[in-house]
Amino acid sequence: MINPDIIHLHSIHGYYINIRVLFDFLNEFHKPVVWTLHDCWAFTGHCSHYVTANCYKWQTECHQCPKKRSYPASWFMDNSTKNFRDKKALFTSLPNLHFVSPSEWLADEFSRSFLNKYPISVINNGIDLNSFSPEKGYGEEEKQRRFGDKPIILGVASVWGKFKGLEDFLRLNDLIRGKAKIILVGLNKRELRMLPEYIIGIPRTESVGELAALYATASVFANPTYADTFPTTNLEALACGTPIVSYRTGGSPESVTDKTGRIVPKGDLASLAEKIEEVIKLGKPHFAENCRLRAEQFYNINLNYLKYISLYESLLNS
Repeated sequence: MINPDIIHLHSIHGYYINIRVLFDFLNEFHKPVVWTLHDCWAFTGHCSHYVTANCYKWQTECHQCPKKRSYPASWFMDNSTKNFRDKKALFTSLPNLHFVSPSEWLADEFSRSFLNKYPISVINNGIDLNSFSPEKGYGEEEKQRRFGDKPIILGVASVWGKFKGLEDFLRLNDLIRGKAKIILVGLNKRELRMLPEYIIGIPRTESVGELAALYATASVFANPTYADTFPTTNLEALACGTPIVSYRTGGSPESVTDKTGRIVPKGDLASLAEKIEEVIKLGKPHFAENCRLRAEQFYNINLNYLKYISLYESLLNS
C-alpha cells in the first residue's frame, strides 16, 4: 500500500479526475496536501483564466459564464454556479492544505477568492540552466544561412491563438517596417498554412536543444500574451541571455526588469513595436549578462526544488 507523507496536487482539471472522489479521499487520509496552482481554475466556476473576459464574478459567485467554451470547455450547459458552489465546499473542506503560486499576481488573485483562509507561498517556476544558456545559440554563419542577416524577434508558445498574441505578431511586421525577422515556434499545421511569407513558422519542437538555440540566437523575445500566470518562455529567454518585451499581463511582468527588457500595456501594439525596436537598437549585449544573472538568481530549477523540500519539511514538522 502506498502511504505518502504528503500529497502534492497540480492541475486537476480537464475532465480526467473526479474531484469529489479525490477530496473525499484526502479528507479521510489526513495527510498534509500541497496544491500548486498554475492558473485560476481552483477558485472559479469554470474558466482557467478570466482576465480576457474581464469577468470577476468569482469574487462573489460565478454565473452566466462568458468563457463557457474555453478550457476546460463546456459546449452545452452553463454549470458555472453549481461548479462554483461545489468547488467551494470541496476545496475548503481540508484542514491541512497549503497552496503554492508561481507568481505574485496569482497569489494576489487567490487572496480575494473563497480559498483565502488557506496559506499560500510563492515559488517561481524554474528551468534547467544547463539546457538553456547563451552558449546554445547558432553561430553567425549558421544564423544567416537559416534566417538571414536581420535581427530576430522570437515568439514561442505551446498552443497559439488570439490570447497568446498570434494576431498581434501578424500585425507587428507592418509596424517594425521590415527591420527585423519574426520567428514563431509552436504553430500547428493550420497556423503554418495561414502564416504570411514575412514570418518564419516552426512547428512545436520536442528538441530542447533546438529551442534553446533559437532563444540564444534571437535579438529579443516578444511575448504579447493576453492571459498568463507566469510564462516559462520568459524564463527560458532570460537563461539564454535574451531580453524580453511583454504585455503587462498576469505574472508576465514579474520576470522582467529594465535591465532585462521592457513591459508595455496589454494590447498596445504600437508600444510593443516601439520597445522591440528600442531593445534591438540598444543591442543584445546591453541586456545579456543581466538576463542570465536574473535566471540564475531566481529561476534555477534546482534551487526552486529546494524551496518545495523546505515547505514539505515545515508541514511535516508542524
